[in-house]
Parts: sequence; structure tokens; C-alpha cells
Amino acid sequence: MNMRLNASAKELLTDRLETALRATPHISAVPQSAHIGALIGGVDLGQALTPAEVHSIRSALLRWKVVFFRDQHLSHEQHVAFARQFGDLTIGHPVFGHVDGHPELYSIAKHRRANSHGSEPERRPWTGWHADVTAAHNPPAASILRGVTIPPYGGDTQWTNLAAAYDALSEPLKAFLQGLRGEHRFSPPTGASPTPEYLELIKNNTLVSEHPLVTVHPETGEQVLYISPGFLKSISGLRTRESRVLLELLWEHAVASEFTVRFKWETGSIAFWDNRSTAHVAPQDIFALEYDRQLYRSTLVGEVPVGADGRASIAIQGDPVLAAHGAAY
Repeated sequence: MNMRLNASAKELLTDRLETALRATPHISAVPQSAHIGALIGGVDLGQALTPAEVHSIRSALLRWKVVFFRDQHLSHEQHVAFARQFGDLTIGHPVFGHVDGHPELYSIAKHRRANSHGSEPERRPWTGWHADVTAAHNPPAASILRGVTIPPYGGDTQWTNLAAAYDALSEPLKAFLQGLRGEHRFSPPTGASPTPEYLELIKNNTLVSEHPLVTVHPETGEQVLYISPGFLKSISGLRTRESRVLLELLWEHAVASEFTVRFKWETGSIAFWDNRSTAHVAPQDIFALEYDRQLYRSTLVGEVPVGADGRASIAIQGDPVLAAHGAAY
């Protein structure tokens, strides 16, 4: 397959980033793989950023889809203040709650309620991969994850570039996918048995939406293979076997190693990713380790996705994910 990104979009995003970095020469953005990931240096996220610094970080985010920072030992308050410079913050999590006293933050703990399944799920190459909260009508635009308690080894997170994955498909398959839509909802991984608590949370906070399989990124104009494996359950209008076989083909393609980056966490590390053009997978090896692992996530309010065919997503059940302070989307 041709693994090249759309040249014009890539060149425009690269030019924007280079221009932004020239205006902030103290900031560096070092690529971490061919298609995704950049390590940002030279900036203190515990302090208010200048408009030029915000622009440089946003430009790096749009070009590389996920950006990483080291040695940023932020408090909850500093985390929220940093995130607010890039948009309105959602409630921590629309289904699984938030940190007490900090409605904008969600606790990513080793044994959090979202992982409360009574049996081992069926393991496939795409198991666990997802974009955040795509069951919502307006999934978060971006997520910011901060490492606090990190095991000495293990616990890495991976991201994949869904714009690069789409670009690498054959032209006939791209054209076919542009007219398709899929249903996204919360449910346990295939083969796993959810606990009663998990089922009750899903029942009380049901989110179901129909999104295009190919979306247009609202800032970059890139076409994105919008196929969050953890949430996308079926392709609308296809027979059951047609849907399953096509989704498995696309999921396996999207998480191929050439589109991904792997990040080794340290205390004080931060990952900031574009939720509209990436999927990621939480580490499973932490459950074989005796060490604790604690991170905290904030998410930015997102737009309703629009497909390559010009049609917007449809809300089937549940409310949009609004800002924590109640602003409309």
C-alpha cells in the first residue's frame, strides 16, 4: 500500500508549524515516528502561555496528531488551566464520572470502573483501541493526559494516525467508504462480561450516535478513517457479516505499526492528542505488574463530525458532551 499522507495537507501543516516555531525559537518539536507524534520542549506548562506559544503547540498537534511533554509536574489546577488555553473543557467523563472537586478531570487509574469486566475479552489486533467517547454526538476534540504515578517499566500508550491510515487505502475502497456510516455506543469488549456496576452506569448515561466512516477534519481538511474500534459496533445498512468483515479489515489496517507511535511514560509526562484524527490503546501489561499506575485526563469540547459526503453525524440516544461549565456546543 502507498503509505504517503496527502501531500498538500501535509505540506500545509508542516509550513504552518515551521512558521509558528520561528516565532517561538525557544520551543522545539521533535518528530517521534514517520506519521505521528512529536516531543515538545522549551515550554513550562505550569505557567500561562503566550498566544504565540499556544499557536506553536496547536500547530504541532495538528501536524503530528499527538504531542508529548516531559517534566511537567502539574497540579490538578494547573492541568485544567493549561487545557483551557486550547478550548472549553468537558466534564471529566460523561459515563464514568470525574475527580472529586475537579469536574473537568477524569481519573485514569489501573482499576477504574471503565475496566470493570468480569472476564478476559477476546484478543484481536485492534482490541482496546479507541478514540475517546465517540458514542457521543460531538466527541471530544482533543484529550490531555498527565502522568502522576508511573511504574518503573511497562504501561506504555500507543496512538495511530487515522488520516494516514485512510490515505494509504486504495482509491476504490476510499470511494466506497465515503458513503458509509456506523453506529457507536458504549459496551464491554467482545467476550468480556461486564460487572453490574458497569451496566448500571451505561444504562443511566446511554450514548449512541451514528458517525460517518470517513470524516473531514474541521481544522486541517484531511479525510480521516473514523473507525474507533472500542465504540464502533456496526456499519449502517450492511448485513451483519458484511459489516463485521469490513470493520475487521479496516481496524486491522488502522492499527498497523507503520501508522503508530509508542510513548513511555514518566512522572510529569503529558500527552496531548487530536481525538478527531487518532485512536489510542491503553496498556494491558500493567495488570501483570504489581505497580500502581495513575494518570489524569481532561478533554476539550468537540464539534459534531461531518463526513466526506457532507453529511453530519446523527445523535441516536443521549445528550451532547458539553463543557463542564454548561456551555452549549
